[in-house]
Amino acid sequence: MSNPHRLKIALVGKPNAGKSSLFNRLTGLNQKIGNFPGITVDKRTGFCHLDESTSAEVIDLPGIYSLYPRTLDEKIVVEILTDKKGEYFPDRIAVIADATNLKNCLLLLTQLIDLGLPVVLALNMMDLAAKSGLSLDVKKLSKQLDVPVVMINARQGLGMEDFKKQLLLATKPSQRKVFQPLNGVTKALEEIQNHFHLSTSYEAFQYLQQPENLLFLTPDDRTFIKGVAKEQNFFPHKYQGAETIHRYGFIQSVLDAVIIKSAGQEWKGVSNRLDKILTHKFWGYFIFFVVLFLIFQSVFALAQIPMDAIDRGFADLSTFLNKRLPDGPLFELISSGIVPGIGGIIIFIPQIAILFAFISILEETGYMSRVVFLMDKIMRRVGMSGRSVVPLMSGLACAIPAIMATRTIDNWKDRLITIFVTPLMSCSARLPVFTILVALIVPHQRVLGLISLQGIALMGLYLLGFIGAMFSALLMKAIVKTTERSYLIMEMPTYRVPKWSNVGLTILEKTKTFVLQAGKIIIAVSIILWVLASYGPKEVMDQSRGTVRAETQNLNLTEAEFENRVAAYKLEHSYAGTIGKWMEPVIRPLGFDWKIGIALVTSFAAREVFVSTIATIYSLGSTDDHATIMDRLKDEIDPETGGPRFTPAVGFSLLVFYTFAMQCMSTLAVVKRETKGWKWPLLQLVYMTGLAYTSALIVYQILS
Repeated sequence: MSNPHRLKIALVGKPNAGKSSLFNRLTGLNQKIGNFPGITVDKRTGFCHLDESTSAEVIDLPGIYSLYPRTLDEKIVVEILTDKKGEYFPDRIAVIADATNLKNCLLLLTQLIDLGLPVVLALNMMDLAAKSGLSLDVKKLSKQLDVPVVMINARQGLGMEDFKKQLLLATKPSQRKVFQPLNGVTKALEEIQNHFHLSTSYEAFQYLQQPENLLFLTPDDRTFIKGVAKEQNFFPHKYQGAETIHRYGFIQSVLDAVIIKSAGQEWKGVSNRLDKILTHKFWGYFIFFVVLFLIFQSVFALAQIPMDAIDRGFADLSTFLNKRLPDGPLFELISSGIVPGIGGIIIFIPQIAILFAFISILEETGYMSRVVFLMDKIMRRVGMSGRSVVPLMSGLACAIPAIMATRTIDNWKDRLITIFVTPLMSCSARLPVFTILVALIVPHQRVLGLISLQGIALMGLYLLGFIGAMFSALLMKAIVKTTERSYLIMEMPTYRVPKWSNVGLTILEKTKTFVLQAGKIIIAVSIILWVLASYGPKEVMDQSRGTVRAETQNLNLTEAEFENRVAAYKLEHSYAGTIGKWMEPVIRPLGFDWKIGIALVTSFAAREVFVSTIATIYSLGSTDDHATIMDRLKDEIDPETGGPRFTPAVGFSLLVFYTFAMQCMSTLAVVKRETKGWKWPLLQLVYMTGLAYTSALIVYQILS
């Protein structure tokens, strides 16, 4: 269809209700992730066809229990659902409810009904509900609430056609009113409702309850609302509890009327038995350690063949371009700068995809919630809480969204400590650095024919980052004082077989995001680096051949060896070489030379740029066009010793440095925004740099 009618549909519901599965089922690959304007909360949108003539833009809103938000994610949901003139206000709202835990899901639904919004209730996880023995009268439930009710199973795709047909209908707001204006607030509600021309008294109630959370209100609007509240002696928190109690009373009466047979507890028997083992005070930690061990073994074992193929492919492409493209700076930039730089990140797609696959499987099965529960005890001993676990685990992917995820932590001290130590968790940007250096200095051998030494080394680096985070949190606990207390309250989902399409979408989405975000930086840095490494003071560069010829006149070099010496001389005396030489006295005690120094500087933009920088630097300093990145690193010679540059001492020193170093401008920017000042990000930068330098110094001095 050329111009199909397009509806805007919002998916809302509490966490773990199955919104993400439904979103993936509806949109498939036609989805994208961005941020809501002006803030850093994820906005997941996608497109689907409801029928031949109607398409829909689907917005997957963050999980929320009620319209009274505590976190920024939840505030965005409230903002969208209460601003009827806003850009994201939906034509239809689908409330996704876990059929096995219906009571907790209906609180939000009753609030949306009272706002006069067009709502469709989707009862998800009906397979589990049936397994539990639950039986309810769906038609009677629809009549009791006066909203359309559809039964679905988002994971298996059951009920999708009925769901889409219901969304197509011109859904009318429910005529069932749950909210009853409480004594003492009627006059205030009337005044607010008339002033803002609101359709329901509950909208006016929300304006009175939380004007600061409704960002679409102007300062004058808020002043007016506060004036009415003061005049009528309205105190928000006084009425919120009474409203919630009233709603749950209504919900219970509805459930009593529609439930034919209540759910039993036997259906959770398998989950309960597994939890006795997986959350055991000893076996739980042991099993978690084994799971991590298997993950990092797999990262190397499964990715080795595709990585070697990609590495060789980019080396051959660079050779092909060198031979076929005309001479000139632009074509040299492409073949010796951009291609090796991009190859330095593409090579790690297999490992990143495998890592995200395992993380997604752990989340899909429900095991990740058990990890959060297990780690709560450890977190509290170092000054954080169980709520800190989710940001720390998210830090294994990227520190930026992980730091933003700390908004779910109410206690300021817990949140500050979590923000401060999260960058020490080894993110996916460190993975390219880790894997190439581990592959370089750790033998590709197996113990007992199964256990990879390289996998053990990689897991050790992740554990080292975690230990560094815990140690740093303990220091922060002693420095930052507070009397606040925090508690971990969470729902344990039942164990389920992973939905492989969801796993696949997660791999694709995360890998695509990683490559595109890193790619922008890498291309920019590769261009700048190639210019700095290819040009220098004109007089020095013009005389390079003569200078090298004079220095090597007694060595009887072949033409290829001579050209290699000239390329190395130009690189050393280029602008990039000058920067590296300036840094060398500072980093020499760590075992690093000026070439590694250049990579340290460029990788401050993003850690993964280290590999592309090394690839670019060594491609400029070598005449072996067919050499892969690994070949060039292995062949690099230390001029002082005549042996390999990347010895175990240098390699492990670099690995430890990158385990602890900040090396990420974007992370610093996010910390500044979240802490509302430069104090903590600057302290973080100084602390992590000092920790990285000191640790790398100790490692190098011991191993050398």
